[in-house]
Amino acid sequence: MRLAIYGGSFNPIHYGHLAMADEALSLGYDKLLFVPTFISPHKQLSASVSPSSRLAMLEAAITGNPKFEIEPCEIQRGGVSYTIDTVRFLLEKYRGRVDGKLGLVMGQEIAAEFHKWKEAEQVAAFCDLIIASRQNVGERKFFSSANKPRGDYVGGVDASGQFMGVDKSRFAWPYKELKNVIVPISSTEIRSRIAQGKSWRYLVPQSVYEYIVANRLYGCKQ
Repeated sequence: MRLAIYGGSFNPIHYGHLAMADEALSLGYDKLLFVPTFISPHKQLSASVSPSSRLAMLEAAITGNPKFEIEPCEIQRGGVSYTIDTVRFLLEKYRGRVDGKLGLVMGQEIAAEFHKWKEAEQVAAFCDLIIASRQNVGERKFFSSANKPRGDYVGGVDASGQFMGVDKSRFAWPYKELKNVIVPISSTEIRSRIAQGKSWRYLVPQSVYEYIVANRLYGCKQ
């Protein structure tokens, strides 16, 4: 079995996450594990929604796709969620059942921070790094060779939002490119739209919408 993993806060999970995960499967993986973080070491996570609610939304979102599963190890482990700990856990859990390396899916904004990860070299040794574009046209950030840190990464997209590729001079590890179409949605924007009473219903699966409304998450008043 070829296995890919996709970590994140998923707060909430939306169609952009699901599209990226589905695209990753096209690289030949048999199953993809969503790994919701407990506490991210690199991003502030809103405490207004519990880990159990994020898990419930994930479960609702992936129901019906047998190639998607949830791996709750980071939430069960508690504390700061480090990918290297999760990778080692999964290698032991799936010992003898995984063909080749684990595939580790990340958006380009996460890849830009990869050099800061705990034991980044070990993560890259254990996993095939899969980088997907999350950047929209007009939002590209370029760095001069004088000030870019090790691992700094910029990807490009064309006018249709199709990922054009990885700037090989700005990412220091072997990787696979996920030539995905951009779905310009973010969890941050969804939370903001809910809190402001703006339209957001069709940015998430219907089951996730119903869960958010029923539980009045993110300041939802509907």
